[in-house]
Parts: sequence; structure tokens; C-alpha cells
Amino acid sequence: MSTLLVIDDDRTTLNLVCHAFRDSGLTIETAKTASAGLAIIAEKRPDLVLLDVMLPDISGLEAFQKIRQLDPRLAVIFITAGGTSDTAIEAVKEGACDFLLKPLDISRLCEVVHQALEMRRLMYVPVTIPGGTEGGANADRQEDLMVGRSPQIMQVYKAIGQVAPQDVTVLVRGESGTGKELIARAIYQHSQRARAPFLAVNCAAIPDALLESELFGHEKGSFTGADRQRIGKFEQCSGGTIFLDEIGDLSPLVQAKLLRLLQEQRFERVGGNQTIQTDVRIIAATHCDLEAMSQEGTFRADLYYRLNGFTITIPPLRERGDDMVLLLERYFNLYARQLGKDVHGIAPDALKLLVQYRWPGNVREMQSAVRRALLQTTGPVLTADVLPDEIRMGARRNSRVGAAQGGQPLERQIDEWLRAGSTDLYNETLTAMERLLLTRVLKLSGGNQSQAARILGITRGSLRNKIHALNIHIESVVLLDEQPTKNLEVAAVEG
Repeated sequence: MSTLLVIDDDRTTLNLVCHAFRDSGLTIETAKTASAGLAIIAEKRPDLVLLDVMLPDISGLEAFQKIRQLDPRLAVIFITAGGTSDTAIEAVKEGACDFLLKPLDISRLCEVVHQALEMRRLMYVPVTIPGGTEGGANADRQEDLMVGRSPQIMQVYKAIGQVAPQDVTVLVRGESGTGKELIARAIYQHSQRARAPFLAVNCAAIPDALLESELFGHEKGSFTGADRQRIGKFEQCSGGTIFLDEIGDLSPLVQAKLLRLLQEQRFERVGGNQTIQTDVRIIAATHCDLEAMSQEGTFRADLYYRLNGFTITIPPLRERGDDMVLLLERYFNLYARQLGKDVHGIAPDALKLLVQYRWPGNVREMQSAVRRALLQTTGPVLTADVLPDEIRMGARRNSRVGAAQGGQPLERQIDEWLRAGSTDLYNETLTAMERLLLTRVLKLSGGNQSQAARILGITRGSLRNKIHALNIHIESVVLLDEQPTKNLEVAAVEG
């Protein structure tokens, strides 16, 4: 349970905060002076502090500096009257999370508190890299344990150990749901910047018009709605580490500003002309093919080279062999305990379906599937009938498509699906045909997605979505031997 400390001598503010979070599960502590608040911080180690700018004994900024001495990573949100916002802005420059204006808006208060607690979690909850064995009771008590013993994932652990102490930019690559944020946090926690802030920004989740302001900040009046100065993440996180997820979605303008920051550690806020010096380590992540995007001009090649100081590639779940069973055991035990389910194991037929499934959403999809299945489980064993439909149907489809990959004619494959009693023949056939078509065209183009999209008569974005949805591995496609086309053989290549 997280603890929120409110340091404010205004009884109205204290009552409002207590009322706003009475059903949230947060423990609320209050103090009317800075000295009383500092004593609570030293004794109870709260997760977040709401700090008033004007206090009876010392100023909020002085109190903030003392808080930083006690715990430099403790999340602090300033509360300020409109006329004293300059002090709060100065505090944000020094590392405070944000500031709120009085009278407090409850919805904005809840949003900022939630964001700050998430930031606290990212910094403080350790990402454990196993040294020996995984699973078991000890693993179940760890919320962010990296599970796996396969050679592929062991290479990832080794890479984290190699690059974490080095103050270089890291590019983490892998499909969606493979755990790129966990890798970034592990690098941060084992780095020389571990006592400084860690901030995570999902570049794909923020509209282009707002992302520049989110990262670099803006000056008051720089655009419609900019009613006050905003301190961006790069300024706020100076001395620390920033994780930029889905870096391939950056607009050209933000790419240019980010390149300058990487080269010089300098930037300007939106609408400003003052050059700001910062010192941040960037860990970027993407599931996109940045090399191909650079060749097509949709991603700056010079920025790609700067980001690619050290690359860690996370293998998809379907390529991790026995790790799949370890992960299933891990999440089964964890969620059964969290949900209070007295379930003692996974039935053999259910386990077979789970292992056969291709997991296009990787670990994130597995977590969701296990949780959903446990929610529907009423007996002592998790059975196949409570598994999500996509797993029960997908596992069977994968086994059929796997047979088709041996190169037998599509007509014969359709006959086999009919004999197997398929109830989804139309979709199965269309999927096989689409996979065959894309595989052949990509092979013809040598893996060049722009050329393949022109041949197919679709946009490159549509092609990328189809490649991702069908689990086509371009490198494997290019290496395929030429296959005859007269019998429309199904030659899908799944990653």
C-alpha cells in the first residue's frame, strides 16, 4: 500500500486531499509544518509528498531541498497559489514531479498523483535478474522478476550487465509485449545514475502536438492553451535516465530536437529562445525496423546512429523454448495468489494449448490470458475451457498452419482442415493465402518493405501492420530458397 504525505497548513486542502483519496487504498499522512513533514519522511518513508509552497516555518523550496537530502528520488508535487507559481517552477527544475494550483481540481489532482506514484514504482521496485533458478515462492514475491533460462534470454541478461555501468545510449528492440520497459529499468537500476530520477515516456501514446512540450517543455503563451511555463522531462530529469518507448513514432520535428540533445545535451523549450543545458541518459525502445525507416526517410539516419550506441534485442516469447513454461508457472502462481484463487495447477490439455499458441502479444498477452483464465476458474485446476477463445482456436490453427509450412499444396491443406472439422475455414484459408502472398513479395523485394508495398498496392503502414499481425520474420523470408508457385504452396514464415 502506497503512502501519500500532505504538508500544508491549510485545513481545507488537507480535508480535500483526504476526501479525494479515501477509497483509493492510499494511506494519507498529514503535516502542517515542514519540520513535522520531514520527521514523517524520515520515519515512515512515504511514496509521494504534496508540498505547499508557503509554510509557517520555512519555505516550500527550502523544505524540498531538505527532502532531497533525505531521499533524492522521493516524488514531490508542489501545491501553490497562482501568485507564487515561480517558486514551484523552480522546484520542478530541481526535480519535483509537478505543481498544482489552488484551489485544487480533484480530477487533475488524482491524475498527477497517479502519474507520480507510477514514476516512484519505476524507480523503486527492483527488476530482479535471476542468478540461478526461477519460479517458486521467492519468485512469486517479486513483482518484476525477469524469468528465463533460455540461451536467448541469457544473452539479454549479459547485455544488461555489460551496458548498465557505461553512460551510453541504449536501444532496446523487440516486439510489443516482450518486456522492453523491464530491460530499461534494469539498466537504470544497475547504472551509476540509480540515485537520480527515472522517467518513462511512451512516444506513441502522446499526440505529436503535445509530445514536444512533454519532452522539452514550453513557455507561457507559446501556443493556444499554454497558460503557464512547463518544465519538460529532459529538464526535470537532468542527472537521471529517460526511457523513450516506441521511439519510431517520433515526428520529424521532435527527431531533430532529440538529435541535438543527444549531440550537445542542450535544447530550447517550445516558444523559447533560452538554451537549456541538461544531462540525461536516454534508453530508447522500438518494435519498428528503424534501418528500413531510415532508408525510406521516415526516421533520421543520424538519429538512429546516435540512439544505437548499444543494442539489446529481446527475443519474442515463441522463440524462448522452455521459458514459456517457466513464465506460465510464474504468472499462474502470482495471479492465483493475487485473486485469492485456490487453484493448484494447469490441466495437461490446457498447458498444451498454452504452449502451442504463438503469443503475438508476447509476455504481456500471456499475463492477460492467465489472469482472465483464473478469473473464470471455479475448480481446483485451470482447464482448457476457461482459456480465451483466441488461444484455443489459435493453437489449433498454428498446428494446422505448421503442417502447411512443409510445402504441401493449399488444396490439400484445405482438405485436411475440413477433415479436422474446422469451423473457421474461411479465415484460416485467407490467413494462409495472405501470409503466402506477403512472403513471396517480400522475398522478391529482398525484404524492402517500400518496394513490396508498391507491388501489393497498399501503403507501407498497412504492410507493416500485416507483417506484425501474421508474425512474418523478414530476415527469414529473404533467406528462403525459391519455391515453385504453380501449386500455390503455403510457405509462411512465422517468427
